[in-house]
Amino acid sequence: MISITTAPEIWMARIAAFVFGLAFGSFLNVCIYRLPRGMSVLHPRSACPGCGAPVRSSDNIPVVSWLLLRGKCRDCKNPISIRYPIVELLNALLWLACIWHFGAGWAGIKFCVFSFLILGLIFTDADLKLLPDAMTLPGFWLGLLFSLLIPVDGPADLFVMMNPRTHYNSYLSPFVLVRLFSLVNALVGAAVGALFIWGVGALYKRIRGMEGMGFGDVKLMAMAGAFLGWELTMLTIVLGSLTGSVAGFSAMAEVYLKRKRRYAGRIDGHSKALHTAKLIMRHYQMPFGVFLGAMALFSFFFGERLVIWYMRLFL
Repeated sequence: MISITTAPEIWMARIAAFVFGLAFGSFLNVCIYRLPRGMSVLHPRSACPGCGAPVRSSDNIPVVSWLLLRGKCRDCKNPISIRYPIVELLNALLWLACIWHFGAGWAGIKFCVFSFLILGLIFTDADLKLLPDAMTLPGFWLGLLFSLLIPVDGPADLFVMMNPRTHYNSYLSPFVLVRLFSLVNALVGAAVGALFIWGVGALYKRIRGMEGMGFGDVKLMAMAGAFLGWELTMLTIVLGSLTGSVAGFSAMAEVYLKRKRRYAGRIDGHSKALHTAKLIMRHYQMPFGVFLGAMALFSFFFGERLVIWYMRLFL
């Protein structure tokens, strides 16, 4: 276990988290671009997508190089997407927040890894409507691995509370039992997240006759469940559904208003605008992983406090 106790060491850990977050954010950009396309993230070296010129080492400093180059390739002057510095900075800020919030121990490291994976999946889904197995499946196994280091809350804890002499009647040591129960809780969280999303998608397809949710979302929630446990996973799904619905209806309203202005003065303007908005939204593939991922990030920082506040309303 990492142990950092003095104020200078804590601040050094936070600074290191930010710096390494920038570096890994740069690598995350490579993953976002290459993994959905089936490319290696190691070879070849980074190059301009416009002219193919290899990126120089001096031009590969996170955020700084993009600013110095004014968002353009040094060779062909084609614009470089602002997504690159945004991802680098967001990953650095998330890693800083993880170490600040959870400490510079295994818990902080666990959620640095989780935020790295979630951030990559959010931007990949936003770009290509894909959630690559190369990120979700290793993320699931990493979540289970971390559950052996950092306890995950779940139904196994209730079993221990109902059977307080479990530790004494078992052939296994309390140290091993705690980690075994944590692993069970992580598996329950993964199952709850994956099965709920799969069930909603299957029900939608049965009712509407079309795909409503892909298996990428199912694997995403299996990964999130392994890291967060079942309670925060359900909170992620609820909040993700709410924010996704708000975004969907907002987009539909925007389309409706644009079409209504186009059909201004016509008697059937309202009905035609509404029909067009419904038709567009019916065939538009909403990147639901963006909302699930964003709410997973929210849940691991603020979810426990939100759940406690909500439960107190009924006490």
